Amino acid sequence: MSRTVIVGFDGSSESRAAAEWAAREAKLRELPLKLVHVWEPVPEPMAQAPLLGAETQQHWSERIPREAADGLRLRHPGVDITVEQRPGRPAEVLADVAGGAELLVLGSRGLSGVGGFLVSSVGQATLAHSERPVVFVRAGEQAADEHEPDPSGIPSAAGAYRPVVLGFDPVSPDASVVEFAFEAAVRRGTGLRVVHGWVPAPYYAYALPADPDLFTVLAKQQAAALSEALRPWRERYPAVDIVEECRTGRAADALVDASREASLVVVGRRVRRSPLGAHIGPVTHSVLHHATAPVAVVSHG
Repeated sequence: MSRTVIVGFDGSSESRAAAEWAAREAKLRELPLKLVHVWEPVPEPMAQAPLLGAETQQHWSERIPREAADGLRLRHPGVDITVEQRPGRPAEVLADVAGGAELLVLGSRGLSGVGGFLVSSVGQATLAHSERPVVFVRAGEQAADEHEPDPSGIPSAAGAYRPVVLGFDPVSPDASVVEFAFEAAVRRGTGLRVVHGWVPAPYYAYALPADPDLFTVLAKQQAAALSEALRPWRERYPAVDIVEECRTGRAADALVDASREASLVVVGRRVRRSPLGAHIGPVTHSVLHHATAPVAVVSHG
């Protein structure tokens, strides 16, 4: 199943948005797309109930994914699209199929009001156990959202792509995360906005009121460290326009702000195993719930 873009599909609005994004990404990568529909077997007593009979099960497990794939083929000609049915627990099955894929795409639904977006428990569990890149796409995501408006200010998928945003730690950058972001920018023919959020160490924080110039010194040090860490990547990708952004404050806040003008946000997740289970990490967790652009999470060691 390698060299395939996979999308988890259950017929919901968020999974439909994820499928549309995945089809566009498959075309950019020149890869096939597979819709994976996971269904949990219904206990025998419930399966015999009028509303959960064989006809209803067949409708959801076969007809809806098949019709969705037919629609995707019409809207994305040239993309090889297939459907796969899998029984079992969604998080376990999706994590399993992701292990042999190029990319796994999942949907996230909008929160009521203006708070951001909500990644389901299935999405979080899948991410926590997947060692392949996982992209989360919010319900309502449109192709035009990834592009700059046309000259009249109207959103249009015909315009240039908005930049890719990369969350970057100059102290311990992971090559797989950085490479994913650069390659995404290359495929889109756009620039890369590298965002580094930093907070002064406590012992500096106490000294700042007495020495206002200390903040300027610290900020210059952070900017210099960011530039130096990116230097080999500039040499490797000379055609990519890189914008470096150092901001004081929480890294997650800086990334969420940057997501408003991004085609894609790329963050990393360190793979950690503990008796309490796998973890996503606070920055990635916050970005997933509040970013307004699709978020790619790249797991690394």
